[in-house]
Amino acid sequence: MDTKNIKISLGNYKEEIEKVFSKFEDENVSQRIYDKDFTLWSDKPTEITNRLDWLISPQETLDHLDKIDSFEKEIKSAKFTHALLLGMGGSSLAPEVFRLSFGVKKGFLDLEVLDSTNPGAVLNYANKLDPKKTLYIVSTKSGGTIETLSFFKYFFTYCKEKIGDFAGKHFIAITDPGSKLEEMAKEFKFRKIFINNPNIGGRYSVLSFFGSVPAALVGVDLKKLLFNANKVAEECKTKKNINGELGVVIGQLAKLGRDKLTFLYSEKIISFGTWVEQLIAESTGKNGVGILPVENESLENPNYYSNDRVFVYTHFKNDNLLSAKIEKLKKAGHPIIEIILKNEYDLGAEFFRWEFATAVSGWVLGIQPFDQPNVESAKIEAKAMMNSYFEKGKLPKIKASIEENGIKVYSKSKEKTLADSVT
Repeated sequence: MDTKNIKISLGNYKEEIEKVFSKFEDENVSQRIYDKDFTLWSDKPTEITNRLDWLISPQETLDHLDKIDSFEKEIKSAKFTHALLLGMGGSSLAPEVFRLSFGVKKGFLDLEVLDSTNPGAVLNYANKLDPKKTLYIVSTKSGGTIETLSFFKYFFTYCKEKIGDFAGKHFIAITDPGSKLEEMAKEFKFRKIFINNPNIGGRYSVLSFFGSVPAALVGVDLKKLLFNANKVAEECKTKKNINGELGVVIGQLAKLGRDKLTFLYSEKIISFGTWVEQLIAESTGKNGVGILPVENESLENPNYYSNDRVFVYTHFKNDNLLSAKIEKLKKAGHPIIEIILKNEYDLGAEFFRWEFATAVSGWVLGIQPFDQPNVESAKIEAKAMMNSYFEKGKLPKIKASIEENGIKVYSKSKEKTLADSVT
C-alpha cells in the first residue's frame, strides 16, 4: 500500500489486513468516529462522547490564533527570555516535542519543561532560570494534578521572594474550565488563563491550547502547523483513508502477535517518539490487551528480532540513513510502515494521524482508547497512602503478593510464581 507520503509493507499479512479494512469501510467507522458513536468501542458513552473534541482541535485552535498571537507579542514585549512549563504526562510531552524539533526562533522564548518531582530537577531550574525574565506555564487539564500544583507552589513562592507582589504576572495557566487551577490563577493574579475545551483527553490535547501556546512561544508558525493537521483531519472523514488504514494495520497486527510497534525517526524529530509512545501505550494498554510502543532503540539486523515486531520509520525526504536496514527487515518479512516528511511542520499532520490511528486501533482491539483506569486507580491509591502518612506519620505496610530470592511483586493478579508474574 502506497499513498502519497506513507508506504505500508505487510508481507504475508496483506490478505488478513485487507479483510479488516473492508470491514472498516463497510461499517463506516471513520464517519462514526466523527459522529461520536461510542458503540465503536463500548456499550457505554462514559469518557468517550465527552473525549472526542480532539477531532476538531486543529480548526478550533486556528479559530483562536489571534488570541494566541496577541499573547505571544505581549510576552515578547515584556522582555521575557525563558519559559518553564510545569506539567506532567500529556501536558508536558507535546511542548517538549516542539522545543526539541523546532528549536527556538530568534526573539522568542527558550522553553524548558519540568515534569519530574526529583528535588534535584526542581532545584536545577530554580538555579538556572532568572525569575525576572522567566514565564512559568502551569499546565494541567484537571487543574488538580498534585505534582503540577506542587511545582507551582514552589516556584510562585520563589518568584515572590525574588520579584515581590508582581510574581503573578510571571505565571500563566492552561487548564479546563472550573478547575482548581483556574481558581488559583485568579487568586494569585496570573497574567493569562487559557481555558481549554474540556472534551479533550490529556494525551490527545497536543493541537489544543496545551500544545499550541508553548509552541507559539518558541516561534512555531501555528498557522502552518495546524493547516497540515487540519488537512489530515479532513482526510479522516472519508470512508476510505490511509489514516484509518494505519489504525487497522497496527491494531490487527497486534491481535496477530505483532504487538511491539517499533518507532524509528530522523534525529531532529526523535522526541516525537516519546509523545506517540504515551499516546499508544496509555490508550491501548488495558483489559489484558494492547500495543507496546518501542522507541529510542537502535536498529539491528533482521535475525535479532522475533516475529512480534512492526516497524514505523518516519524520516525526512533527504534522510535515508536507515533505509538499507529497513529494506533488509522488509525482505525478512517484518511489516514496515514508512512515513516521509518534507519538514518539521509535517509533524502537525503526524500528531493528528496517530491520534486517529490510535482511536481506530481501539476499535480493532475491542478496547476503549480514551480512558485510563489504571492511571486513575494509581492516583487514588497514592492519595490514600499520603493521607495515611499525614494521619499516622508513616506509610501503610503493603504485603507483597509474591516474594522470591529477595524480589517482591506487588500485584492484584493471581500468579503464584515470579516467572509467571513477569511473562
